[in-house]
Amino acid sequence: MQYDANSPEDYIKQLPEDRKEPITRLRQTIKESLPDGFEEGINYSMIGFYVPHSVYPYGYHCDNKQPLPFINLASQKHYIALYHMGIYADKTLLQWFKTAYSKQCSYKLDMGKSCIRFKKTDAIPYELIGELCTKMSVDDWINLYEAAIKKK
Repeated sequence: MQYDANSPEDYIKQLPEDRKEPITRLRQTIKESLPDGFEEGINYSMIGFYVPHSVYPYGYHCDNKQPLPFINLASQKHYIALYHMGIYADKTLLQWFKTAYSKQCSYKLDMGKSCIRFKKTDAIPYELIGELCTKMSVDDWINLYEAAIKKK
């Protein structure tokens, strides 16, 4: 679902009541765990954490007016989605996450390329998401991103 929001707070205000607390908690977990240098705002109609143009002036190659996205958080129709571009780009990080998830969570991991879907809000592994957020710095993400787009 898309929300017409101008800020993360505005996005959360528009959510159904049952989604406000888990999205707020995920947002806070991400904010507290991300290394310095990422900024938060609305990105692609979702709550986004990205590398600002002041750090990476080239922006996102698909639309260089957009800052380089890293993590997005969205309330979809049937689930909460956490989009983590680092998992998509780094197979080692992806394997770490899958292994850690299987050890810590009783629900089966529901995941696409960069999207982790949480259908049961009471089963969101906040601590694990926080740990995932610590695994990649802004410089790590830029280097991985640039290496990936050079291959194309």
